[in-house]
Amino acid sequence: MVVLNKIYTRTGDDGTTALSTGERLPKSHIRIESYGTVDETNATIGVARQYLQAPQFAELDRMLEQIQNDLFDLGADLCTPDKGEPLPYEPLRIVSSQVERLEKEIDQLNAELPPLRSFVLPGGHPAAAALHVSRTVCRRAERLMVHLAALDGEAVSGPALRYMNRLSDFLFVASRWVNARGPGDVLWTPGANR
Repeated sequence: MVVLNKIYTRTGDDGTTALSTGERLPKSHIRIESYGTVDETNATIGVARQYLQAPQFAELDRMLEQIQNDLFDLGADLCTPDKGEPLPYEPLRIVSSQVERLEKEIDQLNAELPPLRSFVLPGGHPAAAALHVSRTVCRRAERLMVHLAALDGEAVSGPALRYMNRLSDFLFVASRWVNARGPGDVLWTPGANR
C-alpha cells in the first residue's frame, strides 16, 4: 500500500530520483524518461475520459480506466529494473494476460467499425482527438522503452513492450469507435492542398 504523508522530500533537488530498489539515477536517465512518458500517456488518457461521460461511451470509459491502472503497473515495472538479482519483495510486472485483454478489447471495438480505406487525421469528436494525442504519447513511451531495452545492462520485459505496442493500437481503434458514434473519421486526402 502506498502512503504519501509528505509530497516534497527535497531528495530530488540534486537532479536525481530513486528507483523502487533505492538506486538513484539522474532524472534525465532514459529509464526515468521511459516511465515518465508512460505517466504522461496515463494523464492524456485521463483527459480523454472527460469527453466520454455520455452513456454510449460507458464501456470504452471502463476499458480506459483499466488501462490507466495498468499504466501504473507498467510504471512500477520500469521503476524496478530486472538486474537478474533477487529482491526482498516480489516486483510488480506487466504480465501477458494484460496484453491479451487489450487484444480482445481491440478486436471487440474494431468489429463494429468499417474497414479503413484511408489514413485517419486526428479529429472528429473531442474524445477521438484526445485519444489520438494519447496514442502519439504512447508511441513515444514505447520508443523510449525500446531504446532502454537496447542498452547494455538495461532490461525491459517482453510483456511491457508488447503492452505499449498494443495500447497505441487500442487508442487508434478507440478513436475510430468514438467517431463512429459521432461525426465520423476525418480522412486524409493525399495532396489535397497542392
